[in-house]
Order: sequence, then C-alpha cells, then structure tokens
Amino acid sequence: MNILALGPHPDDVEIGMGGTALVLRAAGHAVTFCDLTNGEPTPIGTPERRAREALAAASLLGVARVTLEFPNRYLEDTVEARNRVAEVIRDVRPDLLFVPYWEDAHPDHVAAAALGEAARFYAKLTKTSIAGEPFYPRRVIHFLSTHYRLHVRPSFIIDITEHIETKMAAVAAYASQFGPERGNEGLLDEIRKWNAYYGSLIGTAYGEPFVSREEIGLRGLEQYV
Repeated sequence: MNILALGPHPDDVEIGMGGTALVLRAAGHAVTFCDLTNGEPTPIGTPERRAREALAAASLLGVARVTLEFPNRYLEDTVEARNRVAEVIRDVRPDLLFVPYWEDAHPDHVAAAALGEAARFYAKLTKTSIAGEPFYPRRVIHFLSTHYRLHVRPSFIIDITEHIETKMAAVAAYASQFGPERGNEGLLDEIRKWNAYYGSLIGTAYGEPFVSREEIGLRGLEQYV
C-alpha cells in the first residue's frame, strides 16, 4: 500500500504514529509524511535546523517527506490549502490517509484535521484546476498528537513494541523541541509512558492509538492481538 500522513508541524506525525510508520515499512508499504508547515518559529529552532531534524527523523523511520510551508501558528482550512493538499494526495495516491485527531488546544492541529479530510474529498474531483489525476483514499484515519490531556477511546491500537526505540530516536531527533536545550527532556519520557499505556490496553508493551469516524470491517481474525 501507499500511506500518506499529514502533520501540522514536523514532529507531530513522529509522536502520533512514528512506531506505526515503522510497522508499515517493515511490512513493505510505502509511507510519506507531509508537513503542512515548517514548524517555525519556536524558542530555539530555526527553519534550517528544523528541516535538518525532520530529514534525520525521516531517515530513521525510512519514510519519504514533503513540506508545504503553510504559515506555522496560522494554518487554516481554506480552499487554496485544500487544493494544494489534494495535489499531494493525487501525487502520492495513498490507500490510507492519516490526519491528526480533530480535538486539540493547538489551532493548527484542528485545522490540519479539517484540511486533510476536505482535501481527501477535493482530490477525487473532476473538472477542476487541481493538478494531477483524480484520486480518493479508501480511508482517513486520525492519529493522536494532542496538547489536550485527552482520554480518547481508540478505534484500534497498533502494537509498536518492536519499534519503540527507533520511534523514540526519531522524536529525539528534534533536539530543538525536546531535550536539554529546550529544558523539557521529560516530554520524551511522557511520550514513552503514553505509548506504554496504550500498549497495556492490548496486552503489549507499547502501542499507538487511532480513531476512525467510520466503522472498520475485518475479513478475518488472524491479526487480532
């Protein structure tokens, strides 16, 4: 399969589904991360440094990466933005589209969720100026990387136990956002604990939760954890 994950900022997709990206890559699927903004400005970051960190994280995860350069902190679900993201969808042609969970304290995360769902619809339109051939991802799935302390009931949880250390290395690659320089190294421990909690719900060491607005069907129980 082709997989496309939209993140409002570099590091959001790594936090929410970095382990799942590794699971997908290990199964032979192609994964692309699309950062809607470059994530800057931040207290000690720069666009150049953040770009280097994003490339390092992508290399660790074995994923392709695209950055659209919409304005950080001011991301909006506009027709222009929908068209641009729809072009990425038409180019990648993903079977599954991952976008952030729709409830969050950060307006960019809320906008990214709405923008991703709308762009999925726009990508299938004919008689439009959107570049590329029409395409409609089969599913849109929401990952969690929220500023709220939410207890979301997931639609499913992916076991990432075998990949937790690589996921954490990919998140830690963003040294401008996590670690001693920023004075918030405890956040890395919080992310690990968060994954441990969701793993405990399915009887594994670590897991990542996902939410689908639509019902999910199974053809069998072979993958039941």
